[in-house]
Amino acid sequence: MTETGDALLARQKALLPRALRTAQLALRLAEPGDAASIFAAYTQDPEVARYVTWRPHRSLADSEGFVHRCIACWEDGPAFPWFITRPEDGLALGNIELRLDGHMASIGYVLARGEWGQGYMSEAATAVVDLALALPGIYRVWAVCDVENGASARVMEHAGMQREGLLRRYMHHPNVSDEPRDVFIYAKVS
Repeated sequence: MTETGDALLARQKALLPRALRTAQLALRLAEPGDAASIFAAYTQDPEVARYVTWRPHRSLADSEGFVHRCIACWEDGPAFPWFITRPEDGLALGNIELRLDGHMASIGYVLARGEWGQGYMSEAATAVVDLALALPGIYRVWAVCDVENGASARVMEHAGMQREGLLRRYMHHPNVSDEPRDVFIYAKVS
């Protein structure tokens, strides 16, 4: 009998580490004190928020709400966010989230502009994609990026994902347009 639904999600969740280490990074759970550092580093930055589904945070309270959501996700599932940090200082540079959905998982991510171009997001995405594919019952990890977001496309390619196609008028990126935008879909399968 194939395991499905809530039982599979519970087993997958039990296997997810609350911390991950890569060559340069430490991925960890959100902490209430992270709000001030993420607000200063990236959540209020319009350039960072350009291709995401949320508007730049206008106040520290917005970032506090986001941190509380990240903490609650680990209790409620099926989304599991980690903050991306450098081990030497522990400050949150960005965020990556794994979302479990039956035999599939998706990822989403964001990184402070000052950290762009250093390979951090590719490294974090590779770790999370590989982790997801090692979970029982997960055969596909996918993500999308706006057709104009070449940097995100490169992150997914570096994480071993392949472009599968174009989803027209698929996602709303409110910082670019009030209308749904075209995105590329990438995936890695086992």
